Amino acid sequence: MFRQFYATRNTYHDLTGEKQVTIPILVGELAGRERILRQRGLLDKAISPALAERLHKTFGEPLTPEQAVARIIADVRVRGDPALLDWTHKLDGVELQTVAVSQDEIDAAYAETPAAVRDALELAAHRVRAFHEKQKPQSWIDWSGESALGQRIIPLARVGVYVPGGTAPLLSSLLMAAIPAQVAGVREIVVATPPVLCRATNRTAVPIATLAAAKIAGVSRVYAMGGAQSIAALAFGTETVARVDKIVGPGGLFVTLAKRQVFGAVGIDGLYGPTETLLIADDSANPAWCAADMLAQAEHDELATSLLITNSQSLAESVARNLQSQISTLSRRDIIAKSLAGQGAIVVIENLDEAMELANVFAPEHLCLLVREPWNWVGKVEHAGGVFVGEWTNEALGDYVIGPSHVMPTAGTARFSSALNVNDFVKVTSVFSVSAREAQELGATAATLAEAEGLTAHASALRKRVAGD
Repeated sequence: MFRQFYATRNTYHDLTGEKQVTIPILVGELAGRERILRQRGLLDKAISPALAERLHKTFGEPLTPEQAVARIIADVRVRGDPALLDWTHKLDGVELQTVAVSQDEIDAAYAETPAAVRDALELAAHRVRAFHEKQKPQSWIDWSGESALGQRIIPLARVGVYVPGGTAPLLSSLLMAAIPAQVAGVREIVVATPPVLCRATNRTAVPIATLAAAKIAGVSRVYAMGGAQSIAALAFGTETVARVDKIVGPGGLFVTLAKRQVFGAVGIDGLYGPTETLLIADDSANPAWCAADMLAQAEHDELATSLLITNSQSLAESVARNLQSQISTLSRRDIIAKSLAGQGAIVVIENLDEAMELANVFAPEHLCLLVREPWNWVGKVEHAGGVFVGEWTNEALGDYVIGPSHVMPTAGTARFSSALNVNDFVKVTSVFSVSAREAQELGATAATLAEAEGLTAHASALRKRVAGD
């Protein structure tokens, strides 16, 4: 049974007397703000005793996750493939001869994938591609007599896509990252994803549906490697893995830490924390659908965040009841229960303006508007990775087939970053050309600025052209 709380400021009163806490219901904007704005970033969370013990056992001394990742990166950078295979064995419990997945394996996996799954992947790929085709930036040159200014849009040469494995093979993430890169014109797209042990065959491999997605997306290569060691291999290269120009895609703690540590040697798309969804709903919303959406988000991970903000106390209570009734039928209910208890909340506020204000402060990865006239509220959204308009547009649908990439900013980074898109896979190179007349006309002004900066060599180069020397 759900434990409900009444909250004013920072005082919480147990209303039910139940011992089990599943999700709190908080009344008031202040109480809701305090709950949902707690430490959110994956990198800000204290490590568990179990993780600390595992690190100690693996490395023979107490290390922080940052220190452990630095050790792994340094080793892969120096020793290459042997280090990559060693860390895969130590950390994933998987022994490989090579991380490279052959084209024959990919083709065989595609053939083994059920036709319904292949058809679903094809439809999703088509919609993702169609959406991102509309994003393609254009090169341009503006001519003015003999002078010209413009920019060239140049695709990155080689991109690495990290596809999480963890507790679920996220084959949809492969499509959502690889296809925008392909639309941008990236010449070589490689995928890194953790290998898993197939109990049926007692063979280590990448899940067949993930390989089918790779074939449909048209990626160049697939590598059976995960964690910090895979990020190091992509960033610096090994005998088997060619270094890439940019690494994209979400991952767990060690992947995120590794991306942060290799940034500069290679580009990254962002640092992703646990996934999150915030629903804004009024009394017109279907409580069973609200609950289902929250449960869908919570099943990703124990650290996933599922939030509901509503101006209806009756909806809040009905959603809580639906959460309890629906969770018992779900395969990942243990993960869901921990997620809801740790990060979930239902917040009851006075009006939808308050709800939107709180949502903008939270800056969610996914913002879902389950209200009357939802389009009236879209213009008030300031910070969100994606806005899902109307209760038919549920976030789970966006995870797979609507079209926009589901790789979106988390942990409040929607304040300054965007969902993964075509622009993440191109460079913008400025192009300059001025005539002799324009160089002489502008040169004196530029020389004055150079001299104000104390850069006399700049000024000299400018004035020589002004004088025609």
